[in-house]
Amino acid sequence: MIKSTTLQACLAVAGLSLAGCATSSQTPQTAATPPATLTASTAATSTTTAAPQQGVGINVADLDRSVSPCEDFFQFSGGTWLKNNPIPSYASSWGPRNLLNDRTQLLLRQLLEEAAANRSAAKGSNTQKVGDFYAAAMDTVAIEKAGITPLKPELDRIAAIKDLKGVQDEIARQRLLQTGAFFGAGVEVDEKNSTQYTIGFSQGGLTLPDRDYYFKQDARTEAIRTAYRKYLTNMFALLGDDQATAQKNAGTVERIETRLAKASRTRVELRDPQSNYNKLTVAELQKRYPTLNPQRLLQQLGLGAAKEVVVGQPAFLTEVDNVLKTEPVGDLKTYLRWFTVRSVASGLPKAFVDENFRFNQALTGAKQPLTRWKRMLAATDGTLGEAFGQLYVDKAFSPAAKQKALDMLANIKASMAEHIQTNTWMSEPTKAEALKKLNALRVKIGYPDKWKDYSELKISRESFVRNVLAAREWDYRQDVKKYGGPIDRNEWGMTPPTINAYYNPPMNEIVFPAGYLQPPFFDPNADDAVNYGAIGGVMGHEMTHGFDDQGRQYDAAGNLRDWWTPADAAEFTKRAAVVGRQYDAFSPLDSVHVNGKLTMGENLADFAGLTIVYKALQKQLDKQYGVGKRPLIDGFTPEQRFFLSWAQLRRTNIRPEALRQQILTDPHSPGQYRTIGPLMNMPQFYEAFGCQPGQKMVRAEGDRAKIW
Repeated sequence: MIKSTTLQACLAVAGLSLAGCATSSQTPQTAATPPATLTASTAATSTTTAAPQQGVGINVADLDRSVSPCEDFFQFSGGTWLKNNPIPSYASSWGPRNLLNDRTQLLLRQLLEEAAANRSAAKGSNTQKVGDFYAAAMDTVAIEKAGITPLKPELDRIAAIKDLKGVQDEIARQRLLQTGAFFGAGVEVDEKNSTQYTIGFSQGGLTLPDRDYYFKQDARTEAIRTAYRKYLTNMFALLGDDQATAQKNAGTVERIETRLAKASRTRVELRDPQSNYNKLTVAELQKRYPTLNPQRLLQQLGLGAAKEVVVGQPAFLTEVDNVLKTEPVGDLKTYLRWFTVRSVASGLPKAFVDENFRFNQALTGAKQPLTRWKRMLAATDGTLGEAFGQLYVDKAFSPAAKQKALDMLANIKASMAEHIQTNTWMSEPTKAEALKKLNALRVKIGYPDKWKDYSELKISRESFVRNVLAAREWDYRQDVKKYGGPIDRNEWGMTPPTINAYYNPPMNEIVFPAGYLQPPFFDPNADDAVNYGAIGGVMGHEMTHGFDDQGRQYDAAGNLRDWWTPADAAEFTKRAAVVGRQYDAFSPLDSVHVNGKLTMGENLADFAGLTIVYKALQKQLDKQYGVGKRPLIDGFTPEQRFFLSWAQLRRTNIRPEALRQQILTDPHSPGQYRTIGPLMNMPQFYEAFGCQPGQKMVRAEGDRAKIW
């Protein structure tokens, strides 16, 4: 799920996206049960066919047949693939999404190089802007020659600050440049009145991926903090500071960030939308945070007409106010200087890029950096995503694929409606509200109906960093223009080439970019079992995000409103808690457990989504075959292929460093547990593979979780 305040894709690897973002393991092998005996119960009513010729399907060579699917389905479904696909040196994890991303990037690179070579493109056209942006990004000779000169106007502005007023002015400037300093502030949909925009303030201002990195005392976290201090020191030295000054400045940044981290809410606390919605008048805001002077800040951002704002985390903003009040102006300048250079470091000379990678290596375990063209491709997508996306869609997206996806979504939506109607623990009033919300769900597939207008954005080949800063300021001002106007329901939070999808609660919409609708996630020519297990599982997942522990708090119109009876809400919470306890027990590394509360929403969406999609597939198979024989493909029934497809798209090799970071910061459980977690609770899975009580993939009936 993705909230309206975080719709932009995070391109941490490039470090040059429009907005900063703070942005799977081995299991033991056990005794085998060969597929032939597993399908014996269904083989009598099936016919065997060869696998169809298509780009997606179950590759039986990827299976680990030494393991029973009823003991460890993650290993059975992809153990051989995991063994034969080690993580490349430039990656921290590796799975089907990475393979698809590599394939997609080859086409995207071709499009970018063609645009960059087109020196006759009309001035101001999307082709000119995309081509010039990428050409400037790839011109390492010019970047090395320029040094930090493109950043000098911003650094000089900070150096000239004399007092608190100058710091306040620079905070406004950094909001426009979206550097991530101190806090977030911008235009967003009002979550309690989704027909209008509001201004949201949120916590931020940290370099490390999560607040806990500043406090935890284990050896791994201590090592990361050591790398963090070295990173800060070396970057300040590259800016021209002598060693002693660089070390002092590094300590200043760490001290200020630690203060902010202590005041930050945990990621679990951030999952409560009600407690993170605190509406204040601008007068109240000014009274609470006088040193920040938010009234003046809003005027400088072009939002002076605002009467109300929403503060996500009031105590955090109190600490920002205290930091501004108690820290010396010189130290505040150091902090702002750091966020300025950090936000564009990947666009500076190689020495800065190398320092960025060394720190990223400490966090994720990656052995080598991505090649430059891949990093700059990501930067182009993050900066000119819809201009670039138009070029991609023209080349790579089929109307037939869109229609097939829409048909699948309609079937899955009908299945969800049936699950709501036949739910045994939900009251009729709550069911009526749930159906109303489901019927109001908006679906976006492929690309926007109306493309973003980049006509006011100036892009040239002269300076990559200046292009990035200009694009960020343009992007922020475009958001400011929305304030006071009607909600733009055509807006997309991901670019067309993105291999991902999302649910947006205030819009009550699910979005599937064109990049996702290709093999191995989706193929219009594949058998239904595979498509329903792959992209269908994603569709069900995103759809049921509207009814997970967060999404259920928003109504059909996208408003944060309690539409559940107290008894139904209590029953939902009780059932969800079972899921949480199950995931708390999963431990991919010694002494490291999945956080069932942090991952609750994603786990619930996996549970519910898989259940409703399985039912949708059964209806589709009934239409095709009635009570007749259902074909075996490669010796597997449609039901087995459905579950294999679900599992094979979640197989992932991941480095221990990246796995630790994922568990601490990511609301998604590791792929291993996303695979087996729901299946261990599904009688449909047991039946498909002939699993019996006592086997590891079969939970005792009283221990099973069931939401829908």
